[in-house]
Amino acid sequence: MHALTAARGPIVVNSSTYSVFLSSNGNVAPELFKCIAPLKTGGRLAGVVALGRRPGDASYEDNELDALELLCSYIALAVQNHALTQSIAQRVSENLRLMASLHGFYDNALEAFATAIDVKHVNIHGHSLRVGRYAAAIGEAMGMEPGEVAALRSAGYLHDIGKVAVDRRLFGKAGALDPEEFREMANHTVVGHQIVSSVQFPWPKIPETVRWHHERSDGSGYPDKLFQDDLPMPVRIIGLADSFDAMTSARPYRAPLSVGSALSDLVRMAPEKYDPNVVQGLLIQVRRDAVGSNRTPLLDTMSVNIAATDIDHLAATLQHKISRAKVYLTQGIGS
Repeated sequence: MHALTAARGPIVVNSSTYSVFLSSNGNVAPELFKCIAPLKTGGRLAGVVALGRRPGDASYEDNELDALELLCSYIALAVQNHALTQSIAQRVSENLRLMASLHGFYDNALEAFATAIDVKHVNIHGHSLRVGRYAAAIGEAMGMEPGEVAALRSAGYLHDIGKVAVDRRLFGKAGALDPEEFREMANHTVVGHQIVSSVQFPWPKIPETVRWHHERSDGSGYPDKLFQDDLPMPVRIIGLADSFDAMTSARPYRAPLSVGSALSDLVRMAPEKYDPNVVQGLLIQVRRDAVGSNRTPLLDTMSVNIAATDIDHLAATLQHKISRAKVYLTQGIGS
């Protein structure tokens, strides 16, 4: 490894130089290789390319070695990027597994993780913390047990953990992502699921919540195109909390929506995109903020620029949509 690190490019090897770069391990004979090229990035060794005999034992010419050196620079970069992505995911998974055994430190530790997850994107600092807080508040409004609320908060903190493996440049792009960039960004749900699946959490729904938080009731989400009946309630809650924070936060390509505008859009998109019961839970908590009855304000990072009467109107609109859907369903079954 020392000799390869010091090498300046591809090297033609022979019987007198085999022992410098290669050693026999009982599986592969050094004599099989006639040319080796170190894969280096930033002076660090990432691997090696080893070539065998050419037809007729022809020698490797200088122009071919130059071409190989150029090719190796690209291969080295690809190998390093792959190893870095794997290493990040593995380290995050190992750290989470360690924390899973320390129940008393869960909240503080997961909050720290949530902060680290968002560090790549200057416009979404605090996003994962807010999603955890919104999700827990919605669960409380829906009458969930304290253990279920704690699970929602933790799932919200970790929902975007797969973004540690996404290229940082995508987070600051001012325009729309192209199809390849969107696939890379969307893959954070799958990477996140792989990371948290190896951790023994007290709450069994966290891996599927991380994977499915971008699924939508009408099957238009990703990565598995699931419909509402396929989505557990924690997934529906995290999905809505994530969308609400995205709407009310600044992005490189748009200004943030007001709380009132975001709530109006969510009511409009229920039940096609979001579970109306979950939307109702969010309305309840925002109304409590509006009248000052929340012991811990939900929207402590933004002003509640919507009156309680306007929230009541949205709730009535939502209830009408739910009732109308039920009537339509009953008529359809009866006919």
